[in-house]
Amino acid sequence: MVQNNLIAGSWVEGSDAVDNINPSDLDDVIDSYARADAGQVNDAVAAAKAAFPGWSTGSIQARAGMLAAVAAEIMARKEELGELLAREEGKTKPEGIGEVMRAGQIFDFFAGEVVRQSGEKIASVRPGIDVEITREPLGVVGLITPWNFPIAIPAWKIAPALA
Repeated sequence: MVQNNLIAGSWVEGSDAVDNINPSDLDDVIDSYARADAGQVNDAVAAAKAAFPGWSTGSIQARAGMLAAVAAEIMARKEELGELLAREEGKTKPEGIGEVMRAGQIFDFFAGEVVRQSGEKIASVRPGIDVEITREPLGVVGLITPWNFPIAIPAWKIAPALA
């Protein structure tokens, strides 16, 4: 069975599929995954853009709660996800679990950053002008991440973008 793409809350078949094979055991096909074509990528970006106003104007507590829930889910499934990651990457199971735990810690950290009210007001080099720095979610981001850290590095980019 091919694992499809989640776009705008619905599972969508891809243009074709690719097998994910364990590099430590070439007879171990972990699963098959749908590839998205350019139109599906555009649909996913449009869906993310459409969701952004509600996300970014929601309460900071709601955003923090969502990021904390992601962290908790990752940590609750660290053994399962670590085993899967080890199969996908050819890492040892402890390395896989360690990376999964790091991803959970990253989401947990940024859940705290959402509610930490911080900003800066600094003087400008121009007289009578102040510069104010505030934090707000970025919205849609494109990620280029390394294949050998498939959960920690994306978490490191996704969590602060959502915070």
